[in-house]
Amino acid sequence: MRSHSCYMLAYECFKATDDRKLDTESCVKIVLRNKNLGLDQYRFLLQTMVNSGLGEETYGPRNVLAGREETPTLMEAHEEMDEIMFGTLDNLFSKTGVSPPDIDILVVDVSLFSPSPSLTARIVNRYKMRDNIKSFSLSGMGCSASMVAIDLVQNLFKSYKNAFAVVVSSETIGPHWYCGKENSMMLSNCLFRSGGCSVLLTNKPCLKHKALMKLKHSVRTNIGSNDEAYGCCIQIEDQQGYNGFLLTRNLTKAAAKAFTMNLKVLVPKILPIRELIRFTVISICKTNNKTAKPSLNLKTGIQHFCIHPGGRAVIDGLGKSLGLNEYDMEPARMALHRFGNTSAGGLWYVLGYMEAKKRLKKGDKILMISLGAGFMCNNCVWEVMKDLGNGNVWEHCIDRYPIPRKNMINPFADKYSWINDERLNFVRMDLSNIILS
Repeated sequence: MRSHSCYMLAYECFKATDDRKLDTESCVKIVLRNKNLGLDQYRFLLQTMVNSGLGEETYGPRNVLAGREETPTLMEAHEEMDEIMFGTLDNLFSKTGVSPPDIDILVVDVSLFSPSPSLTARIVNRYKMRDNIKSFSLSGMGCSASMVAIDLVQNLFKSYKNAFAVVVSSETIGPHWYCGKENSMMLSNCLFRSGGCSVLLTNKPCLKHKALMKLKHSVRTNIGSNDEAYGCCIQIEDQQGYNGFLLTRNLTKAAAKAFTMNLKVLVPKILPIRELIRFTVISICKTNNKTAKPSLNLKTGIQHFCIHPGGRAVIDGLGKSLGLNEYDMEPARMALHRFGNTSAGGLWYVLGYMEAKKRLKKGDKILMISLGAGFMCNNCVWEVMKDLGNGNVWEHCIDRYPIPRKNMINPFADKYSWINDERLNFVRMDLSNIILS
């Protein structure tokens, strides 16, 4: 059964160049280019950005920064993906010494960009990989796609012994920038940023000593049969014909349902028997007490919680439901602040923060929690194989983190809070000129 193991040898997160940073002034310029917006939309965007949890150093796509968000091209979409895919893969192969022709399995998960030839074919061509490589392109699975890809590799390892696999997780932001005025569709512009990650996996027993982690469990839950869940996070056109991603109020409900169903399967696999017995006994004793609901202590089997940095509300909600403290949620909060919601690649920035802070010790268990369109909840548990402390993508800034929550004040609040002045309701003027001045 040892050949069925799935070891993580390395992972490489993408860090864009400084000219792609989306600070407050850059965001304001992009917003003001949208002539569909009025006072109500400005107020909504101000409130959303202030509460987003994003900082001043997240990265945007080049076409949007250059003012071409309404006319994206296929070439620009490819260039956006090439920069992420090839940049992370070049570093991955260089640091591990594994050669591209050695790769047996290649999985690329990018939800909103599915060109022909595929992105996997583009990678195979770039690195001149073998003609018998098993390649898979996953699309439409949103922020949880990376865990789907990991689970796919784990299952393929049962059929292919002594193999190397690469998973590339990312998203194209530029071609899907929303240019309309619907509040529920503008949310994606406020949260999603450019990023991605490439991961090298193997089931070779002889490389166990080089592994960073070992995959212990993987559980996938899909509640797409429920109409509300299916439609709570969906790509559509608004009434003006603008394409965008709609996030509805049912998203929270769908996430809670999918997450609960997933944990029912995962928890018995990861918690010690004593904790399961304790929970069962307390549940029986409190059957008639409706005000006191017993809860499982996940920390009896898990040391670290790698929560998808989908937004402040996502992190707060999952943290509360799991009974986590600020230390547990710090990696997700800081990843959101520094890099934003990078969709499927987001979890790896959270993991990178844990490693850069030297939190990960041999034998520790890490629970990765991902939620995505469909609606899906895909979670997995890794065991740390040795003490880790690589600075990785965080190396340039880890000493500045964590930033206390009281100091995470978004500059939008200080500079543009006057937009909420009620007197503006009775004045007709071009607010864009005032804001720019």
